[in-house]
Amino acid sequence: MEYSTFGRHVAIDCWGVDFDLINNAERLQLHMVEAAEACGATVLSVQAQQFDPQGATVLVLLSESHLSIHTYPERGFAALDCYTCGDTVDPEVAIEYMVNVLKPNTTHSKKLIRGTGDLEVVERSIEKVMVK
Repeated sequence: MEYSTFGRHVAIDCWGVDFDLINNAERLQLHMVEAAEACGATVLSVQAQQFDPQGATVLVLLSESHLSIHTYPERGFAALDCYTCGDTVDPEVAIEYMVNVLKPNTTHSKKLIRGTGDLEVVERSIEKVMVK
C-alpha cells in the first residue's frame, strides 16, 4: 500500500502491564525515545510527567509527528499511540518496540491511514494475547 505524506497512526491499548513498569515516567521516557529511534524517527523534544499517587504520561515530539503513552498502573493499563507522516518512518515499529518492553497480557490495536479523505481503519489486531 502506498501512503500519502500525511501518514499512518497506530493506537494500542495494553492490559495486564506490571504496575512498577508503567508507574515510572523517567524509565518510560528512556524506552519511548529508544522506540522512536528504532522506527527511524527524529526526536525533537520529550515531555514526561509522573502523577501522584500513580500514573505517567510521556510525549515524544517527532519531526514526523509524535509518540505518546498514558498509563493507569492501578489498572495495569497503558494507552500508546504513534503518528508519523510520510512513508520512511514506520509507527508500527515504535509501537511493537514498546509492546516488547511492556509485555502486556492483552493488546487491542488499530491503524489509521491519515490524509487520504475518509479515515481508513486498518485492523492490525483487535485482540492479541501475549504469552510471557
